[in-house]
Amino acid sequence: MRVRRCPRACARAALWAALILAVLSAPAPWWPVPGADTGAGNAVPAGGDGGTPAVGRAWPVGVRPRVPRGWEPPATVYGRGHRGVDLAAAPGAPVRAVAPGRVSFAGRVAGRGVVSVELAGTGDPPLRTTYEPVRASVDEGDEVAAGEVVGTVEPTGSHCSAPCVHWGLLRGDAYLDPLTLLPPWLLHRGPPRLLPVLGVPVPR
Repeated sequence: MRVRRCPRACARAALWAALILAVLSAPAPWWPVPGADTGAGNAVPAGGDGGTPAVGRAWPVGVRPRVPRGWEPPATVYGRGHRGVDLAAAPGAPVRAVAPGRVSFAGRVAGRGVVSVELAGTGDPPLRTTYEPVRASVDEGDEVAAGEVVGTVEPTGSHCSAPCVHWGLLRGDAYLDPLTLLPPWLLHRGPPRLLPVLGVPVPR
C-alpha cells in the first residue's frame, strides 16, 4: 500500500492555518474591538482611556464577572457618584491582583477589609487599585504578580444588594475607571474558535 504524501500546497495551507491561529490567540490583538455590554446596561470601554495603560492581565474575580454598577465619576470632587466598579462575587471567592505591583495597604477601613496594590511601571504617582470587602491574604509591602490571590471576598461589608467586590483605581487622589486597566482581549474574550482555511480539512 502506497502512502500518499501531502503536496506542498497542503503544507503551505497548514502553515497558514497555524499562523492565523497563533495571531487570533495572541494575548493582545492589534485589531480594534468595540465596547460590549456588561449585562447591567453599562458600556464597557475597550481598554485604556488615553491616560490609563491597559496593564491588567486578570479580572479581580472570576473570568468576566457581572458588573452590577459601573464607574460613575462625580461632577465635583465631593459630588455624588460611584468611584469604582462593582463586580458580582460569591463570599469566599478568591480576589486577584489585576496586574503586578506592591501591596500598599492590607487591613480594615470602617469595618471593611481593604487591599490596595500599587501597580508597577505605571508612572509617578503610580496607579493604585483597591478591592473591598476583602479578607487579605497578603501583607503591606508584599510583591504580587498579575493573577495572584490577595484575599477572599468577605460575606459582609459590601454596599451591593448582593455580594460583590468594589474595585477602585486611583492615581494620587484622582479616581479613574478601573475597567480601563483591562485590554480588549480580556474584556471581550470569548471561547476559542478554529476558523476554516482554504485547503485544510476541518478537524473532527
